[in-house]
Amino acid sequence: MKLEMEKIFIGFPGVKALKGVDFAMKSGSIHALIGANGAGKSTLMKVLSGAYDHYEGEILLDGKAVEIRNPKQAKMLGIDIVFQEVDTALIPYLTVGENIMLDSLANDMGGKHFVNWKQTHKRAKEVLEELHINLPTRRLVSRLTLAEKQMVLIARSLVQKPKFLILDEPTAPLSTAETKELFRVIRNLCSMHGVGIIFISHRLPELFEICEDITVMKDGEFVSCRPIKSTSIKEVVDDMLGGNMVDDYVKKKSVIGEEVLSIRNLTDKEGTLDNASFSVKSGEIVGIAGLVGAGKTELCKTIFGDNTIDSGEIMVNGKLVKPSSPYHAVKEGFALVPEERRKEGVLVEEPVFSNLSAPSLHNFTSLGFLNTKKEKVAAVKMIKDLGIKTPSENQKVALLSGGNQQKVAVGKWLQSNAHVYMFDEPTKGVDVGAKSEIFQLIEGLAERGKAILYASSEIVEILAITDRVYIMYDNRIVKEVVTSETNEEEIMYYSTGGE
Repeated sequence: MKLEMEKIFIGFPGVKALKGVDFAMKSGSIHALIGANGAGKSTLMKVLSGAYDHYEGEILLDGKAVEIRNPKQAKMLGIDIVFQEVDTALIPYLTVGENIMLDSLANDMGGKHFVNWKQTHKRAKEVLEELHINLPTRRLVSRLTLAEKQMVLIARSLVQKPKFLILDEPTAPLSTAETKELFRVIRNLCSMHGVGIIFISHRLPELFEICEDITVMKDGEFVSCRPIKSTSIKEVVDDMLGGNMVDDYVKKKSVIGEEVLSIRNLTDKEGTLDNASFSVKSGEIVGIAGLVGAGKTELCKTIFGDNTIDSGEIMVNGKLVKPSSPYHAVKEGFALVPEERRKEGVLVEEPVFSNLSAPSLHNFTSLGFLNTKKEKVAAVKMIKDLGIKTPSENQKVALLSGGNQQKVAVGKWLQSNAHVYMFDEPTKGVDVGAKSEIFQLIEGLAERGKAILYASSEIVEILAITDRVYIMYDNRIVKEVVTSETNEEEIMYYSTGGE
């Protein structure tokens, strides 16, 4: 079956999101869709999956025009989507089986008042077995990993026998092993079930590994569509941004001062951090490198008071501090931009201006009353300074692109009095152009004398932005290196358990 989208236009207040975009693919194939944050790729897929009903243009299946104005119509035509934020699409207090069969239960109930739970779990198990996924159907979804939740959503889609499945940044939260398992499932869907996969990602090497064709979008317009075999990563990046890659980023030389943060033998009660010791100076950007699951996030959360300290010391400017919660950590001068920005870093249903002022409301209050006008004036200046692409300061953060959401997550701390800034995977799901802008924001903080901790599994980024690097493996810091004296191979060696 052939899917075509022809001359798709859609706009929102102050923004023309799609400007006559064309897209085409066949079922049984894997097609990459990429572009810079704000290019319109997610908007185009929301049109295809029925999330937006006010578009202009045509959608055709095997040459026949179809109407898609809501998600139910899309699913009836065999089109489904798995969003990056899998938690928002699952019900945590229901089981794996119940979540897999959720759409079917909703469609089949009609006037019935009883559900055959034995049959429900049996069918869910059959679907998981078809995908060769070993997951107990009676386990609560709240107990699953992100990778397992993603598999549940894919299995839910398979129940409806989709012809086309959209995967939005599916590998962003996954480890290398989990990504390989996802790729196995995707190939199975294509070869055994004839499903067409639309794969949205910023990880170009992955797209070249699994996809057959690649469509590039920029500024709400179609740019190119090529077979993967006849193009290169450089050509694709040129189409996206004109060759602006992180590899080309040149770090500014910063003035490094006295020690601001000192961590000594830090261990958490959750057993996810083991005897960590390191330091960060004023104006210094220190990397925490390691593979997914090495303990980088747990280190940041323990310092920020989100994980409970079992033993060890945290010193800020020579003063012993014991942050027992994020609230206390902020009072002690810490700021954290977390990995899961939509879940922990921003208030997605609130406007941009209230997000930007959230950690520093004391600057906008008088006698207990919040001065919204003052909030908005400060927000407008910050939106301009940070280059946040938004129609206005009143726009909901949920409607911004991933890169602009991350700028909000960073920008909200700029008005605070923090001494130590921690960034946990700050460029996850962000295009290469936005990465450079985020690097500039971080360097600006270092120039102001702040101590910066930059945790990432992306070694190229670590080498581009840091002064020193601590490498983690199995919840422990195993090596310290000077960035200018190391390379990708050495960091990877210690990240994988080398001694």
